[in-house]
Amino acid sequence: MIFRQLFDSDSSTYTYLIGDETTRQAVLIDPVLEQVERDLQLVSELDLTLTHVFDTHVHADHITASGALRERTRAKVVGGARGASCADLHVHDGDEVHVGRLVFKVLATPGHTDDSVSYLLEDRVFTGDALLVRGNGRTDFQNGDASQLHDSITRVLFRLPDTTLVYPAHDYKGRTATSIAEEKRHNPRVAGKSREEFIHIMENLRLPKPRLIDLAVPSNRACGHTAPSPAGA
Repeated sequence: MIFRQLFDSDSSTYTYLIGDETTRQAVLIDPVLEQVERDLQLVSELDLTLTHVFDTHVHADHITASGALRERTRAKVVGGARGASCADLHVHDGDEVHVGRLVFKVLATPGHTDDSVSYLLEDRVFTGDALLVRGNGRTDFQNGDASQLHDSITRVLFRLPDTTLVYPAHDYKGRTATSIAEEKRHNPRVAGKSREEFIHIMENLRLPKPRLIDLAVPSNRACGHTAPSPAGA
């Protein structure tokens, strides 16, 4: 397996490039529009062919590069069934997506948003904003639901083997990865907390509105293209 973790400093977003060494087919997970040239250069340097682009959910803090990458490479855009209608493939819990000989299993992990999915590949899982390093995504917009997110974390992700590596879509403190075992023991919002305590924490975060949400959400529902204004607007 070819594996690279890339970072967008403006939005603190991690993008992942994963390639099959045999077929040279590759996927980018959660790419950022401003980083298209960087990502395509790396794909070329590693002698890969980009065949898929995965979004873990409709992001509110950056614009996805999925549409731009599809136009440049003809890669298939993959997203959750409740996500962007422009995706080529809408996936559900238990689905498998093949990238060369690599097999990604889809895990429905809603709660941060209603369309959130995670992608499990061998010993690692790409969790988007559902599970972060010592944290998790907020639940106060895009049909977020704290109770649902608690279930996604404790009943889906925490049932994976403890040694499973967790690669999130963001980190704001320079941490690059974690593991299921670490988060079971040390995640301050979940470890030793009841569902009710988790919900109380999430309902009282009082976070500021994401800076780009009004632009990012409609654009990301159009695979990263600026949504047209309504007639007469």
